Amino acid sequence: MIKKYLIIAAIACALIASFGALTYAQSSAERPFEFALIGDLPYSAEQEAQFPNLIADINRSPAAFVVHDGDIKNGSSPCDDATFLSRKQLFQKFEIPFILVYGDNEWTDCHRANNGSYDPVERLAKLREIFSQGSQSLGKRTLTMTRQSENPQFAKYRENARWIYNGIVFFAINMPGSNNNFDRTPEQDKEYLDRNSANLAWIEECFALAKRNNSKGIMLIAQANPGFELDPADKRRSGYNDFIAALETETRNFPGQVVFVHGDTHYFRIDKPLPRFTDETQILRLKNFTRVETFGSPNVHWLRGFYDPKDANVFEFKQQIVPQN
Repeated sequence: MIKKYLIIAAIACALIASFGALTYAQSSAERPFEFALIGDLPYSAEQEAQFPNLIADINRSPAAFVVHDGDIKNGSSPCDDATFLSRKQLFQKFEIPFILVYGDNEWTDCHRANNGSYDPVERLAKLREIFSQGSQSLGKRTLTMTRQSENPQFAKYRENARWIYNGIVFFAINMPGSNNNFDRTPEQDKEYLDRNSANLAWIEECFALAKRNNSKGIMLIAQANPGFELDPADKRRSGYNDFIAALETETRNFPGQVVFVHGDTHYFRIDKPLPRFTDETQILRLKNFTRVETFGSPNVHWLRGFYDPKDANVFEFKQQIVPQN
């Protein structure tokens, strides 16, 4: 009889624990939080001197994590290991989790003579080695991420990462400027085609997860400005047409809010560029899609992002000007 009561008690405790975990999961998804967005920094010795002010400003904020959307140096400086390692040292001064998205200045454009005449694919491999090891983010405090490389089919693409915070799906893809490394050489075109396929698969997977989880919002971060305003036939957009088409399709099929964050053109903006606008046609914008471009060189500032489940827009953004800069 005693054994029977012990079994019943154990089952009851397990049910209570399960209910408690479920309640916590539900309540955590209802809690507002903040995060930080930066990009295209630092580019010069002056900006390197200002960057600690940016770090201190973010560290003092309630931000849960910070995302750098690429270009950790300028496009005319060496892509050597020493530069990458010094940037990692700098980024490790963030008290909160730090996530880096790769930009063209640190791999796509490294073939330039003033960058050291590197092989871009070799530099990409070095970035993965330095910045994308393990399942933890950078920063003094880390968060656990899911990497696309966990799928053997996409084993190379460690930089395509995803994390869920309070029920919201955040994810990054490696989509740099310079036309996404497309239409340059046969070797680079092969790299683009393989990575583009991985990116499209990752986008589909992350949106599907957000739908299954009933997420109120999803945020995608990449480096490149894909040229929403350009005609699809424009060669400057040829490396991004697949991305834009996939993003529009996924957004139309997603019941919550979608935010795409990028850098690249150093022009802070918040707008709704989907679908493309032409002078001949007035097109109704997708109400649940927002594009955010971060500050970039020479402006050493950041964007403060807010998630509020009670807000119809889900996400809001505020310019955070660092007074010392």
